[in-house]
Amino acid sequence: MTTASLAVPRVPRVSGHVAGTGLVLAGLFAQEFGAALAAGLFPRAGASGVATLRLVVAAVLLWAVCRPRVRGRSRADWAVVGAFGATLACMNITFYQAIDRIPLGAAAALEVLGPLALSVITARRASSWLWAALALGGVALLGRDGFDRLDPVGVGFALAAGALWACYIVLAARAGSRFPKADGLALAMAVGAVLSLPIGLVDAGTRLLDPVTLGLGAAVGILSSALPYTLELLALRRITPATFAVLASLLPALAAAAGFLVLDQRLAPLDLTAIALVITAATGAVRTAPRAAPLTQDSPATDTPVVHNGPTIHRSPESTPHPISSPH
Repeated sequence: MTTASLAVPRVPRVSGHVAGTGLVLAGLFAQEFGAALAAGLFPRAGASGVATLRLVVAAVLLWAVCRPRVRGRSRADWAVVGAFGATLACMNITFYQAIDRIPLGAAAALEVLGPLALSVITARRASSWLWAALALGGVALLGRDGFDRLDPVGVGFALAAGALWACYIVLAARAGSRFPKADGLALAMAVGAVLSLPIGLVDAGTRLLDPVTLGLGAAVGILSSALPYTLELLALRRITPATFAVLASLLPALAAAAGFLVLDQRLAPLDLTAIALVITAATGAVRTAPRAAPLTQDSPATDTPVVHNGPTIHRSPESTPHPISSPH
């Protein structure tokens, strides 16, 4: 008599790509609704004042939660933190200056050109270029009314924010490989808050201390900085920066949705077509992206996985990481 072996059903595990995609989408969703809320704060504290309030709130919250270790860091660690913090400050201020002058959807469409350019530069597959081109087509369709009729200063701020966003993706990957959990982000956010504080005080002064402004600013800080930046840092440990950059092209679509729900801005049929193109590009980028190597016993879950056929992020925080090539 033989005993039939019983197959034990395996519990399906969420792949790194699926988890990373979910983290990116959640972060973008929170960020856009935070931006829509921030736009309503501009009459109270000004664009730079709101950006400063956002950074300060996020820095305090992240520092309290993460309690990052300050001593024992190398010069290279602090160089990454300093560059990351300066990028966060400049990116937030320039984007808020943009949406103070041009519509949120147009600003998001222009800003996303930075990550799309990064995806083309860092991609090593022809399919990645295809998805980037498709996403660019959707973004261009969202801006079909003509960017030439927009305030040129606002357009310049939006493009600058896009370039800084590309730098942010690079530096977030580096910080994720050097620091455990979200410690690198907490330190960088503190640097960004300190750098932005003089600009915010000049723009808003004592208006930043108004209780209503502080309350709404706290909500903006959580929705637009603390939550999305943490989710994005975790996502960059699971997907390549090129894939992240194409997923970022969903930003104008989410901005249009946020404008529809929060600011009562209407969506035309061509807007829905453009959103469909961007979603298709993002889906294709995720499905065809290079897979990450599985973690081994000597590779803790908090470290960054090695990515095949894409920019390599080293596991060891002690070693000098070289996660991706410079976007320049």
